[in-house]
Amino acid sequence: MLLELVVENYAVVERLRVHFHAGLNLLTGETGSGKSIVVDALGLLLGGRASADTIRTGESRARVAGIFDVREHAAVLRLLEPAGLETEDGELLIEREILGGGKSRAFVGSRPVSVALLKDLAPLLADIHGQHDQQLLFSADAQRDMLDAFAGHRELLDCAAGVYRQWRASAAELEELERSEQEKLRLLDLWLFERQEIQSAALEADEDTALENERRVLQNVQRLQESAATAYEAVYDRPESALSLTRIAVKRVDELCRIDSSLEALRENLKAADLSLQEAGYALRDYLSRLEANPGRLEEVETRLEAIDKLKRKYGKSIAEILTFLAEVGKQIAAVEHTGERMDQLRKEQKRLAEEFGKLAAELTGQRQAEARKLETRVEAELAQLAMERTVFRVSMAQAPWSAHGADRVEFLVSPNLGEEPRALDKVASGGEISRIALALKTCLSGPAIGSHPIGRPGVVRTLVFDEVDAGVGGSAAEGVGRRLKRLAADSQVLCVTHLPQIASFADHHYRVEKQETGGRTVAVIEELDREARTREVGRMLSGQKLTPEALKNAEQLIRMSVA
Repeated sequence: MLLELVVENYAVVERLRVHFHAGLNLLTGETGSGKSIVVDALGLLLGGRASADTIRTGESRARVAGIFDVREHAAVLRLLEPAGLETEDGELLIEREILGGGKSRAFVGSRPVSVALLKDLAPLLADIHGQHDQQLLFSADAQRDMLDAFAGHRELLDCAAGVYRQWRASAAELEELERSEQEKLRLLDLWLFERQEIQSAALEADEDTALENERRVLQNVQRLQESAATAYEAVYDRPESALSLTRIAVKRVDELCRIDSSLEALRENLKAADLSLQEAGYALRDYLSRLEANPGRLEEVETRLEAIDKLKRKYGKSIAEILTFLAEVGKQIAAVEHTGERMDQLRKEQKRLAEEFGKLAAELTGQRQAEARKLETRVEAELAQLAMERTVFRVSMAQAPWSAHGADRVEFLVSPNLGEEPRALDKVASGGEISRIALALKTCLSGPAIGSHPIGRPGVVRTLVFDEVDAGVGGSAAEGVGRRLKRLAADSQVLCVTHLPQIASFADHHYRVEKQETGGRTVAVIEELDREARTREVGRMLSGQKLTPEALKNAEQLIRMSVA
């Protein structure tokens, strides 16, 4: 239930703060006073589209905040829990800001959240019904969704939708395989040739790097031999070699250490140098023994590198890239070779999914037909209270192409006049009748049932918002709308914008919206009316600009009759 609404710098609102109550909350005012701003602001709060055009002129941002009582609303609490959001004493604070660039920010419990979360919370907290929703009544899809909402078979709908999506996905894959099969078969010869060419080369990782180094060695054997021999003689094989001189130094330091032990570390270093020089000499000797001119091997290396370079020009800049290309070609070949098998699997899967969806769709049809009869009875009972006692309401069902919603086309038919055949809403219903039919449907879908078909949840009070639901309604029909709203408010919090005194007289809490001029600017304000002010407002609605004693008297009588 909505406890409080704060609106700042939104349209012609500078700042207003409104406390709402349980029961029927009615907003009235002159035409153009901004009554619908409250409805629009609440819609924004519940995830509606944000626009920079709604920011009050001269301001950098607009803000809407609302406090909802969710103490008994387990579904809301479950939705908040994964996001780590909490309520405070059972109250939930939701905020929405619109920035100058058109971007918006959302907050729940003063913590930033996504607008998607607000949209998830919206149907749990409030249901806003405006003139746009009345136009939706003419849509067959919307009518089907209303029947499904009344039936409450969401689990069956979700199951059918899941199977349908699988069925469509398998059909799309099969179609793609059939379409591309000929092209892939044409490419198969190319892929097989490429695989054979690469595999026959028997490439090894980093082989080219090793071969290039070997080629450089084979091309420079004489130079390497000369340098290696010189180094070997300098280190090991001359009387004045580094090893010979080091051994002389070791002997002399040994003699010194017999007298001065402080040179022990130096002696150890020289011994280590002796060992290192020996190892270096052995390594150079072994290297020299391996060096020999081998023109045949050089030719082999050159030929191998040329073959690798040819593959690089075709399949990749390195051996690693060539091997990656080989793996991809292998996958393509495997895919083609298994296409027929996959197509057979898909055909079997399609058949299985089609049978499964057919059963689910048939079950949906059966449930819809049963619930359609109940909805007809409910809606006609509601219309009888809205001065449409003789109206016949029917839910027509016909077979439709398969979709995620089943295989039914649902259409609401109505006959407002006795003896006429029920026809589509947009063919026979007037604007006022559409408003009342919309209210009757909303009542059936949103509130507790009359009889044995409960829609509401015990302990949970949702906020139902009606904007211009009385469009085209007058006289006794207006009184019927008022009584229906009053009855609906017994179990739900109802916020309603109206311009009819017959409906305003039923208010549990009455608010007047008016525009004032402050500092050369127009500002919309909302005032909750006491008993006397309420009577004057209903009188104004009855008489127009000038409030007459007769209008006041009629207003008092109208209010008394509404509570009778």
